[in-house]
Amino acid sequence: MPNSYVSNYVHVVFGTKSRTRAIKDDLQPRLWSYMVGIARKHGFHAIAIGGMPDHVHALINLGATLSISEAVKVLKANSSRWLGKKFEWQEGYFACSVSRSQISVVSRYIANQREHHKKRDFAAEFESLLKKHGFVHYR
Repeated sequence: MPNSYVSNYVHVVFGTKSRTRAIKDDLQPRLWSYMVGIARKHGFHAIAIGGMPDHVHALINLGATLSISEAVKVLKANSSRWLGKKFEWQEGYFACSVSRSQISVVSRYIANQREHHKKRDFAAEFESLLKKHGFVHYR
């Protein structure tokens, strides 16, 4: 077979350093769009990107050649430079695979972050994601 065909969808979540509310509401749409461009420039596809002042959710399709860690590194480094010298992302991240049948569900979840976070904060959301995906209690 001369070509590789890979469907590798991943939901990635990472926060601002110390969970500071550093991504102001008016900046969020531009940052999310910029991150879509970062993905495109580096050979992967951003299906959905969104979040809150203290964190980002991204649904990405990595394709055949890029690792999750490299994609996250690229998103963080380039968006951090765009945001300015004083801005920093937290060191780690959460990532889980997403089946093709769940792409619309995860996309809606990302699009509805503002509504979702009226009920719980980022720490509770992150803990819930970890538990749902079989990670030990992180606190």
